This record gives sequence, C-alpha cells and structure tokens, in this order.
Amino acid sequence: MNHQQDHNLYMKRCLLLASRANGKVAPNPMVGCVILHQGRIIGEGYHARYGENHAEVQAIQSVKDKSLLKESTLYVNLEPCSHHGKTPPCSELIIQHHIPQIVIGTKDINPKVTGKGIEALRKNGCHVTVGVLEKECFHLNRRFFTYFQKQRPYIILKWAQTLDGYMDISPTLRKTNSNYWISNESLKYKVHRWRSEECAIFVGANTIRNDNPQLNIRYGTGIHPTRITFLKTPLPQYQDYAFFDNNQKTIIFNTFNKNEDNKTQYININDKKNYIEEILTTLYQNKCQSIIIEGGKHTLEKFLSKNLWDEARVLIGSKNFGQGIQAPTLSTPPYKSENIENDKVVYYKNSEFIP
Repeated sequence: MNHQQDHNLYMKRCLLLASRANGKVAPNPMVGCVILHQGRIIGEGYHARYGENHAEVQAIQSVKDKSLLKESTLYVNLEPCSHHGKTPPCSELIIQHHIPQIVIGTKDINPKVTGKGIEALRKNGCHVTVGVLEKECFHLNRRFFTYFQKQRPYIILKWAQTLDGYMDISPTLRKTNSNYWISNESLKYKVHRWRSEECAIFVGANTIRNDNPQLNIRYGTGIHPTRITFLKTPLPQYQDYAFFDNNQKTIIFNTFNKNEDNKTQYININDKKNYIEEILTTLYQNKCQSIIIEGGKHTLEKFLSKNLWDEARVLIGSKNFGQGIQAPTLSTPPYKSENIENDKVVYYKNSEFIP
C-alpha cells in the first residue's frame, strides 16, 4: 500500500467517525480524527456534540502514551480550528504535542478559520498535506459549506409520489378513501432519520390544513427539527392543528403577528412576494444550516422555480392513484436511487458539494 492509499484509508475512517454526529453538532461541522503511529492507530475521536471537545482533542486525549505523538501522523477531515470559540484552538493543541505529520481532507470555509490553522501548523514545523478525499469531505459537510458559501441554509426538497406521478389523492376521493398513504412503513423510519439530521423543516399552509402533520421524529431518535411555515392570514381554529401544539420549536413567518407563545415564534415578513428569500436570510442569520422542504406541491414548486434547492429526495410508492395532484418534475436526472422493500427513493442534486 502506498502513501496515497494509506491517506485515503485513514481519511475514510475520519469520515466514518465524523458521520456519527450527524444532526448533533450544527452549526459546527462534523469532524473525525485518527492518529497513526508506525502503521497502528493509537488514538481517534470525533466531535460528538455542539459545545463539547473537538475531534482532535478527543483523539489526542485517547492516546495512552503521549510520548508517541512526536512520531505520529494526525488525520482529520477538516482543517483544525485556529480561533478561540467554545473550546480552545485545536491547532495549538497539535503544536503543543509536537505532532509532525498532519493530513487534512479539506480547508475550512469559515472566515475565522480558513487557511489560518494550516498556516499555524506549518509555521511551527508540521508537515501538512491537504486535499485527501476532498470531494467526500465536502459532501459530508455540505450543509456547513453551503451555509458559508451561499449565505443560506442547505435546502433539501422531499416528497412522495405514486408510480403514475401523483403526490396526493384527489380531494373528492380523499373523502371516501382513508388509505392514501403512498410509501411503505420502512420509509417512515428513514424519513424521520432524515428529519433528525436537519435544523428545520418547512411546510406550506395547505399541508397543515389537509394533512395536520406533526413534523417530529417520533419514528426515531435525536433532536426535533424546528417547524417552519408561512401564513398570509391566520388559520381558523389553528389550535386544532399539531403544528401549533408547542411540543417543539416552531417559527411562523407571517404578515399579521410578532408574538411568541412558549416554543412558537411569530416573525413578520416584509416582502410577501419574495417571502422564501426573506425566510432563508432570517434562518441564515440565526445559524440554521439546513432545511428540509416537505410540501405541498405549491411550496415545493416555489423553491424549484427560484432554483433554491441543493438536493431532492423523491419517494416512489408501489401504487397508482389514477387521478389527484401531480408531483413536481425535475429536469435533471437522478444521481442515485435505492430500493426499500417494494418502494424506491430517487436522489437528485443541485449542489457542487455532492460528488
């Protein structure tokens, strides 16, 4: 095995470790770290939760014989930080332990860090290699990179549709047919895991009225996403809808109210025509790095028409409706798909951070 193969192998381990914290560290990036001594891993760690130790700290602390660090190589998927935040700079800790070889997946894009960690390491005698599995490292932290590059959250569109292209049964058939769920039970668990990985979840007023969704992760574990909608007028008998139950953080962008009610916050929109851009700007200012858009059709097509999306996940159920509300269509071909029992998930990308 040559040096590049070695680098790839241990960087893959970093990415695997980092991915364990998906949905737990935002607005920080997911980072994993491996320390190698003479071909043997002597320490590893990952940033497990926002505000807690970074991956490099965890990895260094896990090394039993610290004297070996002076002869070791440290692998990390993102440039070590060089500024004081909730924790001290990781680059300083690496320098203190005289670790001579540093292999980095990609530079940090955060203006507080970018290039400065690498510069500090090199100034203090470390040999630094940058760009190992760079595309894979970008992909893992695509929410983080999009947030800084585009100054908005990473946007995932998600909907379910039938084999014949309908995302909902017709209103007339809905009255007499209670079985209009499109995808299978296993996909519920997958969708709820997706929700646990994102900062926020958005639905339109029609979806609240027609489906009364809870928008939580009751089929999984983790932190509930912040529920978000936009209302031009108050919903009659709003207290009957789960969206307003105060069981999780909820933001209602609207034109009529500025109040707060327990976990529910009302934020006024100034530009009704471009409300999506105003919502995304507010979320960016509040350090929300990702949002999943779950419908309905009007809301999804609003994002599509403005080209405000990075990824789309389409669940295709193994049934036909014959009539109903047609699902949105995408002009770009899917980049991957997977079968879940008799159903399928098709993935589309509109982001340079997806390889």
